[in-house]
Amino acid sequence: MLRNALSRFAICLVPLVCVAGIYAQQSTTGSQPPTPKKSEQVTPPQSQSAAPSGQKKSDDPQGPITILKTEVVTLSVTVTDPYNRLVTGLDRQHFEVFEDKVKQDIEFFKDEDVPVSVGIIFDVSGSMKGKLDRAREALKAFIQTSHDMDDFFLVGFNQRANLVAEFTDGDNLINKLTLIDPKGQTALYDAAYLGIEKVKQGRHQKRAILLISDGQDNSSRYTYGELRKLLKEANVQIYSIGIVEMGGGAGSTLDLQGQGILEEVSQTTGGKAFFPRSAAELEDATTRIALELRHQYSIGYVPTNEKRDGKWRKISVKVSPPRGMPRLNVRSKEGYYAIPQ
Repeated sequence: MLRNALSRFAICLVPLVCVAGIYAQQSTTGSQPPTPKKSEQVTPPQSQSAAPSGQKKSDDPQGPITILKTEVVTLSVTVTDPYNRLVTGLDRQHFEVFEDKVKQDIEFFKDEDVPVSVGIIFDVSGSMKGKLDRAREALKAFIQTSHDMDDFFLVGFNQRANLVAEFTDGDNLINKLTLIDPKGQTALYDAAYLGIEKVKQGRHQKRAILLISDGQDNSSRYTYGELRKLLKEANVQIYSIGIVEMGGGAGSTLDLQGQGILEEVSQTTGGKAFFPRSAAELEDATTRIALELRHQYSIGYVPTNEKRDGKWRKISVKVSPPRGMPRLNVRSKEGYYAIPQ
């Protein structure tokens, strides 16, 4: 199954000339293109312009920062086309960054495949009975598609959240899951809280969390409000996989409530939530997340507002597609708190 999933991503990188040509031809002929798979990837024409002189550069690919501890705020930015295909190869000139609606000067820009420190938050509560085997297989697909230098840790949770594995490689992490029997209640918020604190110890500057759960919580000490505040202060993207009932029971009150929680948790951090309805969709979703983490833009700017007043600063990123490309979608962190140093 993993081989089939990976084969769907083998055509992700489309030649640059072909991409522009295809979209240009569509605009002149009016014909509709066949709908591509949502996980394919598009590379637009490369810009030949040199970076402006005097700009600061960074060899440290960082993830999105939400507490202003240095002058530079950095963001991990995902760009997709109308068919939800990842778009790579854009240049600095294609992006604009706004903080509280004020345009900022982009000080550095990178488009590189860099390793990530990843926390796996895995639901092993009783509500996961009948879903755990599918979740394990999906996690294998995620790890095998990730960067070779990624490191992982594992938090398992039922009525309590426990650090099951310290930072390690993917194979050791998978082995830790083989003997777990799902039981007990669900402390989702506690597990996410623990994972966010733990991932700060990762050896890579770019950090992310993969949360695999049905989104239910009935045993946490932390409230959702406390978790949401931590999310806004943390330097981490969260991607969620909602393991819903396949067939009967999908769409129940608990399912919808859990889905809403996972969506908000992911959106706040610039990640994304997926709710696959079959084993194949589940594997596709985890593979998609791994590829997305490897094909993001790192953008940094020095805020024009130098006040460190502890207030929330809202960030928006806009992208102007190269000629011949369609309108593109952009996703990044919602903002940060300007905490005094």
